[in-house]
Amino acid sequence: MGFFKSLFGSAVENPEEKRQEELAKKFDVLKYDGVRALRSGQMAYAKQCFTHALEIKDDLEVRDYLSEALMRSGEMLPALEQLRLLCEAQPDNGRIYVRMAQAAYMLEDYTAMAQACEKALAIDAEDILALYLYARAYRGQHNPILAVAMLTKAIALDEHYGDAYLLRGEILLEMGDVEGAAQDADLLLERNPGHEDVLMLKARVAEAAGRHDEALALYGQVIDANPFCTAAYKERGAIRYATGDKEGASEDMRQLLELEPGMADSLTGQYQAEGKD
Repeated sequence: MGFFKSLFGSAVENPEEKRQEELAKKFDVLKYDGVRALRSGQMAYAKQCFTHALEIKDDLEVRDYLSEALMRSGEMLPALEQLRLLCEAQPDNGRIYVRMAQAAYMLEDYTAMAQACEKALAIDAEDILALYLYARAYRGQHNPILAVAMLTKAIALDEHYGDAYLLRGEILLEMGDVEGAAQDADLLLERNPGHEDVLMLKARVAEAAGRHDEALALYGQVIDANPFCTAAYKERGAIRYATGDKEGASEDMRQLLELEPGMADSLTGQYQAEGKD
């Protein structure tokens, strides 16, 4: 057939075959242009390429890329729709459910997040990222006990999982378990002595234990590491105000308002309330 086609190309050429070949080439160009745009951070062009590619052919890999581009653009609902279609095609792919949980988290839909994590863990009970996200979902649902349980499972599977220790420490502190939070904070501090989030946790633990001077020093370390950390200025200023250091509190307020001018009313009210205690 190939010999005759080469001899009588135009006479035996099938228009439909030619159209399909042109569409296949166009699909490949759109797909790989989209991937390049995705990797270089050009989300608008990437989404455009992937959307047009899917109009030519339904391709799971392209849907996966499109869901990633949508998530990175902050378009979580369209991303979830793409992920839902992927789940229908690949119901045993736990990675897709994890991505769904991440998108649901950005939407603060903790019920959908928990459901996605449960499905991911049904596929792989030792998926530590799914366990971590499940803990976040439980925290969002105001269920700290189960959140801590999920994080403890993740840590048992990977004792170096720093994010799990950090989140567990934060939740334990919220529950009033200062000692438990301190243990996680101290372990993290040994491993990451200059980490901003670890220092913040340690500072909050120190303040909860009534060690104001230690907390102030730790907040100072946070600010040295990141002069734009508004939470550190706010919390340090509140301690200074409550302990009678009005000048220091005012300085922290000034620094904070330079970073976030819209916080003036809430800050004044909070400092006054804490100063009365």
